[in-house]
Parts: sequence; C-alpha cells; structure tokens
Amino acid sequence: MVSTSSTNANSTDAYAGASETTSGRVYTLTGQDWDTLVEGIGEHADERVVVNMGPQHPSTHGVLRLILELEGETVTEARCGIGYLHTGIEKNMEYRTWTQGVTFCTRMDYLSPFYNEMTYVLGVERLLDITDDVPEKAQVMRVLLMELNRISSHLVAIATGGMEIGALTVMTIGFRERELVLDLFELITGLRMNHAFFRPGGVAQDLPAGALDEIRGFITLMKKRLPEYAALCNANPIFKARLEGVGHLDLEGCLALGISGPVLRSTGYAWDLRKTQPYSGYETYDFDVQTWDTCDSYGRFRIRLNEMHESLRIVEQCVDRLAGLDGAPVMVADKKIAWPSQLAIGSDGMGNSLDHIRHIMGESMEALIHHFKLVTEGFRVPAGQAYVPVESPRGELGAHVVSDGGTRPYRVHFRDPSFTNLQATSVMSEGGMVADVIVAIASIDPVMGGVDR
Repeated sequence: MVSTSSTNANSTDAYAGASETTSGRVYTLTGQDWDTLVEGIGEHADERVVVNMGPQHPSTHGVLRLILELEGETVTEARCGIGYLHTGIEKNMEYRTWTQGVTFCTRMDYLSPFYNEMTYVLGVERLLDITDDVPEKAQVMRVLLMELNRISSHLVAIATGGMEIGALTVMTIGFRERELVLDLFELITGLRMNHAFFRPGGVAQDLPAGALDEIRGFITLMKKRLPEYAALCNANPIFKARLEGVGHLDLEGCLALGISGPVLRSTGYAWDLRKTQPYSGYETYDFDVQTWDTCDSYGRFRIRLNEMHESLRIVEQCVDRLAGLDGAPVMVADKKIAWPSQLAIGSDGMGNSLDHIRHIMGESMEALIHHFKLVTEGFRVPAGQAYVPVESPRGELGAHVVSDGGTRPYRVHFRDPSFTNLQATSVMSEGGMVADVIVAIASIDPVMGGVDR
C-alpha cells in the first residue's frame, strides 16, 4: 500500500511516484538537515510524527537509516537513507591489477563474498576470451564454494530476521550452523570471510587433504539440522502471524522495480540465473528453483529454507565430481595469466611452492623476471567491456567490467541486488504498522556493504 500523500490522482500504478497529490503534503527526504525536515511538517505536526530509525538501530538490518512518517502506529511514508558504509571499492579497483581487484570486491557483500568474486572474475575471463579454458576442477570448486556460501548467507538471513522479531532460538541455531560453513571456508581458502580465492583463470589453490571428507560430514549433519527450522517455524502460529501478509509485493511490483532473488520468487516466478542463464556448468547439476505464491515475508522465509536443501544437493554433486578430479589443474595453463600458478600453503599457513621458489630464485633468471612482472604489473586485458551476472543469495549480482587494454581495470561497476531490492521498502511498509517495517526489511535481506560499496 502507499500513503495518500504520495499517490498520483491521475495514475493507478502503485509503483510510480508523482508530485501531485489528492490530499495532504509531500515531503522529499534527501538527507537534508533534520531540523529543517521537522520544521517542514508545520501544521501537521500534531497529526503525524517523523521518526528517524537508524542507522545505529538494532533492528535495521545493518547500517541503514529509515525515515518513517507515522500516524499513530501506522506508517504513512517510508524512505531509506543509505551511504553510511561507503568504502570506495569500485574506485579503488581502478588503481590495482586485475588480480588484485578480487581482494577489493570480495568485501562488498560480506555475507556472500564468493559471489562478488565470481561475477568480477567471469567478466575478466570473458574479456580475456578464456572462459572455455578454465579447468573443470576450478569450475566445480567455484560452484561448491558458492553453494556453501548460499547456505551460510541464508542462515544469517533467517537468524537475524528471527532475532529482530524475538525468535532468539532461530538466531542461535542459525549462527551455530553458519560457523560450520565458515570452518569449511577456512579449511579450503585459509580465511573465513573476504577470501579473494577466485582468480581470473581459476582458483588460488587446490583443495587441501581431507577437505572432501569434511564436506561430506557437513552435508550429513545439515540434513539432520535443517528440518529443525521447519519444525520450529513453518507452522508456528506466532511466527506465521508476524510474517504472513507482511511486506507484500506482487510480481508487477517486482518487475517494475527490478527486484530479483527470493523476493521475486515469492511471487511464484521461477527466475533463477543458474537455470535461465547458466554459468560455470550449472546446467549440468540437478536442482530445482524454489518458489512460493504468497508475495510476502513468510514466502521469502520458506524459499530460503528450501534453497538451502537445494544447495546441499548441488554440494553433494560437486563432492562426487571432485573425488574423480584428484590432481587435476585448478588454473589455466597460460602462464601469462595464471597467478599464483604454483601455490602451496605450508604448515605455517603461508608461502609459495618450495619447488617453485627454488626454481625462480636459483635456477632460472627468466622465470624470476616473469614472476616479478606478473606480480607487480599484472597481465594485460584486451580493450572492451563485459557484464556477466550470477544468482547470489539476494538476487542478480553483476559486474560491468571495462578495459582500455591495460593492466588495470578502466572501470568496474557492480549491480548489487541489495541496492536494487531496497527500493521495495516504501511499497512494502507504507500502510502497515511500525513493527512490520522490520519484518519487511528482514525479508529483503539487504547487506549494506553491497548497497554502499
């Protein structure tokens, strides 16, 4: 619903704003001084109250500012204030080599770092024309890590959403399971977050010994624990009362606003880039796109719960494939691109391959020069531009990568789903209660690192 203060008398489109009103006054909130905003309410001060929720509020799902105009407990107008977590990542990437750029973009949506890396790396590989040269094992490892990342991200979405409405048990068990996924990330990449593990041409290193056994153990455990969420929430009358009918947004609204991910699929539309525009071999995996038909927060919760089951199916298939790829390469054969091409982590968690170091430091001056130039200058990428989107836990995430033929990106701009999906805040919240605003925001599951970048 929308408030009468923002409805065009000549329009029936609930998602198209206008300045003409049938009644009341219009307030445009663009980050102006708070005192000025309050003074602008004027004679309506006794009827409506402007509440500044956030950006340091425990229920705003991150560093998000919500400007709410209230009439009693009813929200008559809702606007988002963003920019409190701006880090300049896109601009900084212009001053780093193509490989170093991964270290920056992985930090945007910090709950799904592998997806940030994936869309950027796929764009670079398309410009290099090496998409088909990436080894099979690297492709399978990418899918494995992304699906594990989808599980960890959805666990946080469900856990924090439960915490914000008082379901603390959901929060504690959600973070309990997420720790298991982060342990796997640490085992495989050396880090729990911000991995910079996907590189143009493949991945940084092979799976360590025993990794597949650890992943199999995780799959077995999660198959037992995921049903706990269903038993705890699916038919819980209190939980359903807080979520059903809240944050309503139909298919027409999603398409008008460019909404994707679970919010779009909660309308019954099975749009998932892994199926509609496959990448990294997703067309060869057996899984189903999860949808719901309620267009509300409850449907988005059920979708995320079901998607974790589907991700486990994909992870199982990845493990089976990797078991038959022992010793296979994980980086393209082209030594002009592959970096680090011979990486082996030692017992101290650091270091390059000792054989490689002996070779470049004591046997081959040419190899030393090549290694030095590859690390300090990087490789050149042919001039052009590319956009390769991926299906992140929050929707379509894409990187528009532009090269001028140099060793650094000319421009990289990310289409982050959290930024786009936040447009739905007003439509989902206006006409509802203040308490329902938190539920609506939680159902969008925005990550402010991705919004502000």
